[in-house]
Parts: sequence; C-alpha cells; structure tokens
Amino acid sequence: MTVEERYQDAKMRYAAVGVDVDAALKRTAEIPISLHCWQGDDVVGFDQKGALSGGIQTTGNYPYRARNVEEVFADIEKVLSYTPGKHHKINLHASYAVFDEGEWVDRNKLEPKHFAKWVEFAKKNHVGLDFNPTMFSHPLAADATLSSENEEIRKFWIEHCIASLKISEYLATETGEPCLMNIWIPDGLKDLPADRRGPRARLKDSLDQIISQPYDKSKVYISVESKVFGIGMESYTVGSHEFYMNYAAKNNLLCLIDTGHFHPTEVVADKLSSMLLFNDKMALHVSRPVRWDSDHVILFNDELRELAEEIVKNGPDHFFIGLDYFDASINRVSAWTNGIRNMEKALLYAELEPNDKLAELQDKRDFTGVMSLREEVRTLPFGDVWDYYCEQQKVLKEHDWFADCKKYETEVMSKRA
Repeated sequence: MTVEERYQDAKMRYAAVGVDVDAALKRTAEIPISLHCWQGDDVVGFDQKGALSGGIQTTGNYPYRARNVEEVFADIEKVLSYTPGKHHKINLHASYAVFDEGEWVDRNKLEPKHFAKWVEFAKKNHVGLDFNPTMFSHPLAADATLSSENEEIRKFWIEHCIASLKISEYLATETGEPCLMNIWIPDGLKDLPADRRGPRARLKDSLDQIISQPYDKSKVYISVESKVFGIGMESYTVGSHEFYMNYAAKNNLLCLIDTGHFHPTEVVADKLSSMLLFNDKMALHVSRPVRWDSDHVILFNDELRELAEEIVKNGPDHFFIGLDYFDASINRVSAWTNGIRNMEKALLYAELEPNDKLAELQDKRDFTGVMSLREEVRTLPFGDVWDYYCEQQKVLKEHDWFADCKKYETEVMSKRA
C-alpha cells in the first residue's frame, strides 16, 4: 500500500472514535517549536574560551562538533529540512553573539548588531528567534550572578539582562515574531545554607531592576526558569520554582517550566493546567532527565506524550514550546532532529486523541469508558498518519531522514578537523 492508501485507511479508523485526522494535521502544523542552538556545539558558544561552568555539563566525545557560526547554521538548516510544521523558531543564548574579526565585548555590553547574522539566517529560513541571557561559563559566574553578595558582580549581570532585553526586542522587530527572553541563573549552594532569604531578596531586587526597563511587551515576553538542584548546588537553589512562580504571577511575566528541573517523581505535565488557570501564557523547555537534569534527547515516550496532551488540551496558543537538550555522545544533527520530530510527533498524537469524548466520559464518571477508549486509541495506526504528515509537509519519513543524515555526516561534517 502507498502512504496515501495507508493514510486513508487510518483516517477511517480514527473517524470511528470521533477524530478528524485532516483537522488534526492542520492544527499540528501551526504549532511553533523553538529549536535550541546549543545542541550543535555542546553549549560552547562563541564569546568565551573556558570550560562549561555553572552546573552545565555535556558528556561524550562524538566527532564533528560545529566550531563556528557557519557550521552551526549549516547543521540547523539540515535539521529544519527534516522538520515538519510551518512556524518554528531558533532559540539563542547570548554566548552565541557573532563578532566582527578583531572585535569582542563582554556580555554586559552586547548589542543587537552582534546578532545581525542570526537575523539574516532567520529571515532566510522563515523562522522566529527566542533569546536567553547567558549567566554561566563566565569568570563572573563562578559563585553567583543576579543573587551575588558582590554588588559589582550583580550589577554586571543586571546590565547583561538589560542588554538582552534590547537584543530580544530587535530580534522580534526584525523577524516579525514575538521573542521569548528567558532568564535562568545557576546560583545556589553545595551544602546547607545559613541564609536562604538573603540571596532570594537580592535576586528579587535584580529582577525588579531588569523588568523596570522600558520594552515593548507585544514583542518581548520575559520568562523566569527554576531548577530544583544542579551540580555544585545540590542543597539550595536561589531561583526555586516557588520563587519564580510567585514572581512571574505578581509581575505578569511567564513562568518557564523545564521538564528536567524537578524531582524525578514529579509529573511535570500535571503542573500546566493549574498554572494556566492563573496565567494566560507559560513557557516550556522540553528535555529528558535520566536520574538528574541530564538533558538527554527527548524521546517519543509516555512522559513526552503526556506533556503534549496537556499542551493540546489547554490550547497550544498559551505556550512557548522550546527544546533544551545537548548530547555530545551521538551525531548532533541526529540528536537535534530526533528531538524536534519527537516533539512534533507527540503534539500530533495528542491532536489525534478524542479529547472531547474522553472529557465527557470523565464528567459522567464513566472511568471504565475512559480507560477503554484510551486503550483503543493506542492501537490505531498513528505511524501511517505520521508518514503522511511528513510527506504533506515535504520532509523525509523516519527511515529516509536518518539515511540522509548519515550521508550529511560523511559528506559535510566529517570534513571538520
């Protein structure tokens, strides 16, 4: 059978449980996903020469890492060629500033011009841009950043975030797409703190100074991102979930949920509906923790499908969906591609569920019906719909894209020293 024939058969089987497959494909294609630039070079960036620090760690020594912006651009274009959907974005860290030959400025002096090449790239590839101040892998991030007891260090990072606001507004203006500017800091303590309140009070004051700066709120959305613990901050994280959730709500900012930044037994998908009852929008970084915030490539697994279900049920327009993983042990283009395609798969899978019918059964307290209908849907030919969706979006199907990726590694990536 052809892909079209298998799709028509799948359509009929989904229709039998009340799902309009054509409509699901259209809705999925409109959901933007923000692809993180830092998978391609193991979070090295272009502005510092030292090792990763601030709780950031990549593991593995697979060859052919991108070494400069041109190689990052080439690899991202290859990933985009494998990615269905119409309105995706690229997520930048400030450490990926592109300087002219002989030029360099520190992070608190960054300007929009240092991201002009990213704007050119975005326009060429019809993608939007998101942005993150980079408060790790820097000499002044060795101890603390926005919560630092050293006022000069704290001032430096406040200035960096204010500079990032101006850059984010520039990115939004140039691309015509709103820019999410996400603030995450690595501040915390390895052992039990003597004072929990003091660092958090300084963090609050720093954020107050940053958001007091004028910016176009129709173009830039500021989000704040928590973390339960990290390397070197096992006992205390200044920017906890409770801190940021309250700060975001009080100041009309977005609270960003990173799926790797919670206790292993927490169900992150369960948080979304509660938070959206009190906020119009929220932001996500989708990762896959294995025992800790290890940033593994996301898989089409139960956790990702449950997250996508909550996105679809609550309305994708309420979310900024970004990816955040980095694996240096495998082909990086393949890592990027598997992750973003799996996110897209999970969203399509969620769109293909009879969500209204399931909610109706729950309201009737017919839990037998809920379970039975869910289990029936699990056996429907989702793979046939996915293959058709890829053809419809003019990207390669599963087996085909990976074969092409191996060819790209041989012909392009392997030429890197």
